[in-house]
Amino acid sequence: EISKEQVLEQLGLGSAGRRPTAGYPKGLQNGHSNTGVNRFLLPASDCEYTLNSLLDELQTDQWPVQPGNRASRCTGVALSVATGLLGACMPGTGARIIALVGGPCTEGPGTIVSKDLSEPVRSHKDLDKDAAPYFKKAVRFYDSLAKQLVSQGHVLDLFASALDQVGVAEMKVAVERTGGLVVLAESFGHSVFKGSFRRMFKDGEQSLGLCFKLSNHLIFLIFSFFPISSGLLEINCSKDIKIQGVIGPCTSLEKKGPNVSDTVIGEGNTSAWKMCGLDKSTCLTVLFDVSSTERSNAPGTANSQLYLQFLTSYQDPEGKRMLRVTTLTRQWVDSAVSSEELVHGFDQEAAAVVMARVTSLKMEMEDGFDATRWLDRNLIRVCSKFGEYRKDDASSFTLNPCFSLFPQFMFNLRRSQFVQVFNNSPDETAYFRMLLNRENITNAAVMIQPSLISYSFNSLPQPALLDVASISADRILLLDAYFSIVIFHGMTIAQWRNMGYQSQPEHQAFSQLLQAPHVDAQMILQERFPVPRLVVCDQHGSQARFLLAKLNPSATYNNSIDMAAGSDVIFTDDVSLQIFFEHLQKLAVQS
Repeated sequence: EISKEQVLEQLGLGSAGRRPTAGYPKGLQNGHSNTGVNRFLLPASDCEYTLNSLLDELQTDQWPVQPGNRASRCTGVALSVATGLLGACMPGTGARIIALVGGPCTEGPGTIVSKDLSEPVRSHKDLDKDAAPYFKKAVRFYDSLAKQLVSQGHVLDLFASALDQVGVAEMKVAVERTGGLVVLAESFGHSVFKGSFRRMFKDGEQSLGLCFKLSNHLIFLIFSFFPISSGLLEINCSKDIKIQGVIGPCTSLEKKGPNVSDTVIGEGNTSAWKMCGLDKSTCLTVLFDVSSTERSNAPGTANSQLYLQFLTSYQDPEGKRMLRVTTLTRQWVDSAVSSEELVHGFDQEAAAVVMARVTSLKMEMEDGFDATRWLDRNLIRVCSKFGEYRKDDASSFTLNPCFSLFPQFMFNLRRSQFVQVFNNSPDETAYFRMLLNRENITNAAVMIQPSLISYSFNSLPQPALLDVASISADRILLLDAYFSIVIFHGMTIAQWRNMGYQSQPEHQAFSQLLQAPHVDAQMILQERFPVPRLVVCDQHGSQARFLLAKLNPSATYNNSIDMAAGSDVIFTDDVSLQIFFEHLQKLAVQS
């Protein structure tokens, strides 16, 4: 490993090679980069032709790879050089490093696996057993790289495109703390990569808005931003409220004060955070602690209000520093006297997203953390507190409509890729959690509980239950699981399509039925970033698993006696939502 200063000296950008003209920023002369910087960075108008020519002449790397070995790849060194180069050329100015990674790092800092193909890349089991020899050292390297990028105000974007793992789990700290974008695809030729990479440079309505205006709003103590650069978030609050931390793409500035809690969750021990990169879907979770010892504004006193103030300063595309201040007030409620106001103010989707983010964080930070048990315990506590029932009478249990969907969200969260990591690699889990931590409430809720739309001759497209009972031979289903879009054809629909009925003039209605879910799927693909994977499958086909894995197993191989014709079953021992809720009722009403 080499230091930042050594990198700059090797590039000829050391202090001796960067003496700026008086009156201009460091690294600039007469408003333009000096000679050393000009060797690496130029305006697009000056180098566009040369760059296009180089891209046209690119050929497959001819460097030999020994049989049984992985290719030599020094991702960490390349990112160190890029970080040092931007730090020398554009310190304090918004800039992005886009890393296109096609395989695991095998040399130098950031190495995740050796060159020997007989050695597999680390798995979740290896991480649990502390049997991944390269993991901790690579994470420490990317942690130091993240600090350097944050101090410079620069962003690291990652496009990982390979069938093998490339080190997303190790690079997560650098991407997330700088607010970078992340895309995981099977190859650079895959539609997920091509669509996402193209979308990154779109303008107009399809723009990600990486350098536009900013606005924010508060949802269940979750901030949602429109894109800016070099952002700074600072929070002031009443003395009876303390800040535990923030979960999302930001970095703590270690600004301590009386409003900072001793309990740290996420990026804590501070009341200010730096956000190097934001886009129009960036959403932060801010967690607070109610200090009972300092409750001056308790209910019944002259002042029963609490106050929260969010100050967001940022640099707009023209280079101006802007400040946006949002001040909120809420009324204290004594739940021991009446919980009606709390109930009617409960946002079920936002609460589910907060639970998912906190659970994911605890799974990463706490050894031996039992996520399923923790979720169950908190759900039982909520239902016991806000449900209506007679003690020890499960049949009397009811939930207010403001809470009625929350158990269903928790059921799907328990089964989601954020909690059940068995079938996913560490890279995939890191990717899923990074997007969960940065996306807005609507998108994050779809990650937890996918949406299902039904198409049939008998009705217009309509929402369907996320249940295996929704499968029918004469129906098409469209599943939006955020990371993937699934178009599922029932058995009869698939047979008619294979016989070519949609091409016959007398069957135009069938042709329109086949096209409808594809039109809706394309709308989702055009609006979403990263572009999700599109799966088109048939009932009983091999890829039907993409749908079945997300459905409630109300009909399984051992309880499918009363199955309707054309329906389906799921081969699993997992409990169904109905059984889950029955057990929840029994535990919630216990004395």
